[in-house]
Amino acid sequence: MTKVVLTTGANSGIGLATTIELAKQGWQSVGSARSQAKAKEMTRAAAAAGVEVGTVLFDVTDADACEGAVAEVLDRYGRLDALVNNAGYGTTAAIEDVGDDEARAILETMVIAPARLARLALPIMRAGGGGTIVNISSIYGRATTPLSGWYQAAKHALEGWSDALRMEVAAEGIHVVLVEPGGFKTAIWDEIEATPEIDEASRYATAHRRTRQTIELSAPLMGRPEACAKVIGRALAARSPRARYLVGPDAYLLAAVTQVTPTSVADRITRIVMGL
Repeated sequence: MTKVVLTTGANSGIGLATTIELAKQGWQSVGSARSQAKAKEMTRAAAAAGVEVGTVLFDVTDADACEGAVAEVLDRYGRLDALVNNAGYGTTAAIEDVGDDEARAILETMVIAPARLARLALPIMRAGGGGTIVNISSIYGRATTPLSGWYQAAKHALEGWSDALRMEVAAEGIHVVLVEPGGFKTAIWDEIEATPEIDEASRYATAHRRTRQTIELSAPLMGRPEACAKVIGRALAARSPRARYLVGPDAYLLAAVTQVTPTSVADRITRIVMGL
């Protein structure tokens, strides 16, 4: 029987590219969206690429909806062999400027929700003799820069529980994989650029301004989501996938620099560059 994969946050960016790529590779590929309109966009994009994909509507932060969506996939296709936890969003703010509610929303979306979906998928995979959970992290799951602290906190936490889960379920033929992209042209950057105008009275105004300038300058150099989708496809096709897949030259570079540069030196350089 055709293997079934569910990808969350699949209406754009890496999620959409992954849903289409996996369909091309022969999977029964199902993508999630939060609205019927976004699901239709996904279906149209897949048709333009010459494939068909399934869709399921739910918000990953809604526990009941998550349970219902996984049950719907199982009822519709009779199995679930892989889960790609991709849903997330970007945020740019100093730790001091993020309130409790916003922090909880970030962690709910990018830490608790993927863990919940993994928990729901595991019994199905176990009953099917194995499976793969791919968690889309980021190079920021390894590195840290100012004004992205809560996003990075979420990715560090995602990597922490992924490492634990990988060992917990390995004996049952279930693989847990982390994919760590660098800069790819996705809606996350659009969300960051669309944030309100910089408050020039803020003590972090210079850092915000330089962050936006960096995003604008680097945008033409960012990779296409399809490149990341192909890496995800290779991880799912591998008999023994690696624990981590870095994606993009900037991800490899930052990972290497982080390993060899003393923290005090890295902090000093970053503060100078960002005006902190």
